[in-house]
Amino acid sequence: MKKYFLLLFVLVLVSCNEKAHQSEADKIIAQAIEKAGGEKYKKAKIEFRFRKNLYSSSLNNGQFELTREITDSTNTTYYDVLNNEGFTRFQEEEQVRLSDSLAEAYAESVNAVHYFVQLPFRLNDDAVIKELVGQDTINGKIYHEVKVTFEQQGGGADHEDVYMYWVEKDDFTIDYLAYRFFVNDGGIRFRKAVNPRMVNGIRFVDYENYKTDDLSAPLEELDAMFQKGQLTKVSQIENEILKVEIQE
Repeated sequence: MKKYFLLLFVLVLVSCNEKAHQSEADKIIAQAIEKAGGEKYKKAKIEFRFRKNLYSSSLNNGQFELTREITDSTNTTYYDVLNNEGFTRFQEEEQVRLSDSLAEAYAESVNAVHYFVQLPFRLNDDAVIKELVGQDTINGKIYHEVKVTFEQQGGGADHEDVYMYWVEKDDFTIDYLAYRFFVNDGGIRFRKAVNPRMVNGIRFVDYENYKTDDLSAPLEELDAMFQKGQLTKVSQIENEILKVEIQE
């Protein structure tokens, strides 16, 4: 009986400790969101250009609309819309009929671009699970390491992906992030935020994008690998911010 109560006490302690870490992670991300724009995100209309395509997002009282205007190799222009009702593609003003799988793939593609542009705001989505892993130092600055996973319900097609965010201890800016993905045979990416700027009260960054071929590498070790020059740069991610309008 004593062993039973001892085991129960240990389990309670572990559970409380996990909740404390979870709560601390929520606080850190909340401060990062506040630093980057806070409540302005909730009524922001954002327009930007990424890799020659035009994107816009509009949020207002729980309603959202994410769009992309894309021109393919045949010079045909499509207009993609992802909102509370689902995904729709238009060619000029005519709706394009799509299979469910193709519509899901296009929707995920649109959502992914907007997701990174709107960080850290999207880290407060209902499906996001945040965990404080610890602290580390990058280039002389101390960072909180926050791990992010997703609930299957509401987490999207890539809900199994795992992210790590390095949040600066004093300024609460997200200066580095990493993620492990599983589509297309999987992979790991590490991003360094560059060119931070404020546009109408909302913070945006571009990224240097790195990879490692060691798919067994823990995400929390990628910052050390980056500082040792053990990661390979694969691209420069630049968002040309055109306009930010805070809607009434």
